[in-house]
Amino acid sequence: MKTLPLHSHKILLAFLVSCLSACATTQTSESQAHDDWEHTNRKMQTFNEDIDRMVLKPMAKTYLWTTPEPVDIAVTNFFNNLDDIGTAVNDVLQFKLVEGGLDFSRFLVNTTVGVVGLFDVGTQIDLPRHDEDFDQTLGVWGVPMGPYMVLPFVGSSSPRGMLGMLGDAIFHPMTYTFLLSGGAVSIASIGSGVLDVTDTRAGLLSSEKIVKEAAIDRYQFLKSAYIQRRAYLINDGKVTEDPDAFLLDDNFDQPKK
Repeated sequence: MKTLPLHSHKILLAFLVSCLSACATTQTSESQAHDDWEHTNRKMQTFNEDIDRMVLKPMAKTYLWTTPEPVDIAVTNFFNNLDDIGTAVNDVLQFKLVEGGLDFSRFLVNTTVGVVGLFDVGTQIDLPRHDEDFDQTLGVWGVPMGPYMVLPFVGSSSPRGMLGMLGDAIFHPMTYTFLLSGGAVSIASIGSGVLDVTDTRAGLLSSEKIVKEAAIDRYQFLKSAYIQRRAYLINDGKVTEDPDAFLLDDNFDQPKK
């Protein structure tokens, strides 16, 4: 299963990152420092959860029920391979030239030897996947995160996160396939996007129970998980000893020196 969704379906990101979160909620005084739109955010979260319950989750369960495991793995590998292009670009933009070379090499190997990415040959030859996106790049450049926000059909985000999604769309080949191709290819591109969303949601079904059992306040839990996850990624895993300390710091998402 995919462990990292494309940017059009971040509505489900918190299900994944909840596995890395050690606490169910954050203190109200800490959370409000970056949650100026809580009332609207809570309504939007309810809307997204309704969409997930009525559409995405049934699609994911049907997908798992009808798709043989080897096919499921191949689908996941294919979309991961497309994501690796943006990862390599963001490596370079963050001046991680060695990682950029490795990620680009991984893309070439999986595209050729791995048959357009259906087989993850890169991992087998010690070229593991990295996790870089344009939101992280902006954070490394010093762009502040801004207030926490919940977007329709997207989920947890921020003003910087919205810019990050735009940048990631520019780096993704499916964007140009849809915009520059003919009608039949455009329809195929949309279909592949739906398949990617479904595959990603299927991969998160097992994580959903963690959120339900751990969260006293689901909204606070998902917000805390999202903010901590972004800080973790931007700082390459180098976070403060107190996982909530950065919530009070306007510059919490700046990379460590």
